[in-house]
Amino acid sequence: MVQVLFIFIPIIAAIFIPVLFKKVRGIHTGWFVLIVPVVLAAIYASYISRVMHGEAIVSKVNWVPSLDISFISYIDGLSLLFSLLITGIGALVVLYSIFYLDRTREQLHNFYVYLLMFMSAMLGVVQSDHLISLYLFWELTSISSFLLIGYWYDRDRSRFGALKSMMITVFGGLMMLGGFILLSIMGGTYSIRELIAQAPTLATHDWFTLSLVLILLGAFTKSAQFPFYIWLPDAMEAPTPVSAYLHSATMVKAGIYLVARLTPIYASSETWVWLVMGVGLFTLFWGSFFAVKQTDLKGILAFSTVSQLGLIMSLLGAGAVAFHVDQAQDTVFKFAAFAAIFHLINHATFKGSLFMIAGIVDHETGTRDIRKLGGLMSLMPISFTVAAIGSFSMAGIPPFNGFLSKEMFLTSMLAIKDFNLFAMDTWGTIFPIVAWIASVFTFVYSFYFVFKTFTGKYKPELLPKKAHEAPIGMLISPIILASLVVIIFFIPNIIGDVFVKPAVLAIQPFLYDSASAIPIHVSAWHGFNTELFMTIGIFVVGFLLFLTIPKWQKLYKIVPDWMSLNRLYDRFMTFLDKDLNFISKLYMTGSIRNYLVYMFSFIVVITISTLFVKDAFSFSMEGTAPIHVYEIILILVLIISTMTVLFSKSRLTAIIALGAVGYSVALFFVIFNAPDLALTQLVIETVSVALFLLAFYHLPKLSRHEERIRFRLNNFIISLGVGVMVTLVALSAQSQKLVPSITEYYKETVNTLAGGGNIVNVILVDYRGFDTLFEITVLSIAGMAILGMIQLRLSRKENERENK
Repeated sequence: MVQVLFIFIPIIAAIFIPVLFKKVRGIHTGWFVLIVPVVLAAIYASYISRVMHGEAIVSKVNWVPSLDISFISYIDGLSLLFSLLITGIGALVVLYSIFYLDRTREQLHNFYVYLLMFMSAMLGVVQSDHLISLYLFWELTSISSFLLIGYWYDRDRSRFGALKSMMITVFGGLMMLGGFILLSIMGGTYSIRELIAQAPTLATHDWFTLSLVLILLGAFTKSAQFPFYIWLPDAMEAPTPVSAYLHSATMVKAGIYLVARLTPIYASSETWVWLVMGVGLFTLFWGSFFAVKQTDLKGILAFSTVSQLGLIMSLLGAGAVAFHVDQAQDTVFKFAAFAAIFHLINHATFKGSLFMIAGIVDHETGTRDIRKLGGLMSLMPISFTVAAIGSFSMAGIPPFNGFLSKEMFLTSMLAIKDFNLFAMDTWGTIFPIVAWIASVFTFVYSFYFVFKTFTGKYKPELLPKKAHEAPIGMLISPIILASLVVIIFFIPNIIGDVFVKPAVLAIQPFLYDSASAIPIHVSAWHGFNTELFMTIGIFVVGFLLFLTIPKWQKLYKIVPDWMSLNRLYDRFMTFLDKDLNFISKLYMTGSIRNYLVYMFSFIVVITISTLFVKDAFSFSMEGTAPIHVYEIILILVLIISTMTVLFSKSRLTAIIALGAVGYSVALFFVIFNAPDLALTQLVIETVSVALFLLAFYHLPKLSRHEERIRFRLNNFIISLGVGVMVTLVALSAQSQKLVPSITEYYKETVNTLAGGGNIVNVILVDYRGFDTLFEITVLSIAGMAILGMIQLRLSRKENERENK
């Protein structure tokens, strides 16, 4: 239970943030918030030794026991790694935000409440062993990220970016929920561990592929894979601490986590291998190619994040190939899953530092437009150093950690072309080619980011502020991350043994008995091999392309903007907002009569069609009582009274005929020995008729149009259809009873369980207590609305009198 409570510590702490913000004005609120991720990071770090030795830490709290829904915290190598990233990077981001966000001008209580809410949501996602609780936290990440992206809500672009991210990720979340439900039905459980144990059986189910596709939709939307990546660049309107946290280390990694966690279940599917690897690789290429087109520093980093997420996703797809290879632990495919997790760590370090540097440049110069920047190296030497380290790591240059995982990525892609299943030996030859081209553009946009910003000519006339180095407090976090970039390069196997291998064991549990059994040793030099020559080619071609950017950057203008995915999204939103609104106005006329026509027509068609398609209509006279003469007479009176209401040319005659209808029904209740119902009906009819007569004086006279009632075929057809429908349903319900009547249960329990003597009263008050309560509530609301309308009318008359 304790581990589950750790998930909720940030959101509990968020309750006190507004109080601290208002009461302790002399201290930046971030200092109080910083305690939360630091403490949690220390707690999760204490689990490292246990997890390294194969222990899983499980904690459970029941949520809805009747539906078998619980909060289950399951900490293994994969979830522990993500928990450390969430809290560790979170601590650095909070520290950075203390110096980035002004406590006198910003609504810090809102910012930190949203940030802590997001932290809890992400911890819940990566630690949940229950599909439904995972989905709950998944959607909470969408809500909290929406609030964080739209933090500067007075800016149009912030609101637009927040809405865009919400629309796309929530759509994916709903698809994922459908996949979860199918998966739980197939396996008979919501537990991910139990479903992994059933993986071979699940693969034979008819719904297996459908659930796979639905779940991948959720993962692809959250991790900004093509074509759903379009929300990520617009989310850059958020404050830089949000970008550094959500869009480099945490939220966008949620989809990566989901794919990694469910790989043991779905890796046996050809569809999974092709979708994860194919979409990931294309996303890598697409993001890296269009990153060079951007002119906003955070825009460049946004597209670079898209490309790097695609790289990790493609590695997870390649890692799934290991499930199809004999002695996979001895093949080159063993590198793929390891490389995916290793690069995930590397990406969090170099991309987090780069986002912070982009924020520093914006903070100290007043702009992120790379066309206005340049020559900042001498003015901001520390920032330049950090940016160079992060960019070189992202480009895959030694001695930085990105070089190591990039080499493993190339090794994995080269191995695909030799895999002779799923047509990989033919189509798979494209993968290393695309990987190489994408890596070239990765090199280009990495150099583009750092050198276009910090070298060249200084342009003070274009800058809103005089450029200068950031205060040391703002530099601490990016310096720590940049230091890790270098340190990891020299101690990759320590990182591998402590963090990566336990996570790989969770992804490939059927291949290894323990984390120590994973035979991977990371080194910077592997001799003269294909990967080395590919890397040299990346450096040479990438550097040439960087030097000639102005000459080939015109290629981006070949495809017009109106054909972009962003424009497609905009047109879709316009269609929802304007075009569908126009369509709705065609039938939303304000006429109650028209609405009744729509509703009755739909109900009649659906009900009668269902009766005959399902062969549900039945007619039987068995067990029915005989019909007496006086009942026939009463039916005729009822029919005549009803027709009189319809065709009467006088409101008084219509009111009297309506009362006759009600009293005729009351007589039926008397005949059928239902005195309580009869009494109720008589009271209602008496009150209704009396009210009509009291208001008779105020009712307008019938117009000539109303006196000349014409026959309308559509009205007749709908009325006839409703009558036929009710008759058919009543006859079928009477003629065939699939379950015993509940009447006997009421008779037997009205005294023993409810303690009442009047069965009707007991049904209304006890058995249907909530129903009756809601009916009373509706009547009360209607009464208050009528009272409000009367008071409004009286006040309007008083105002008119005063004006006169």
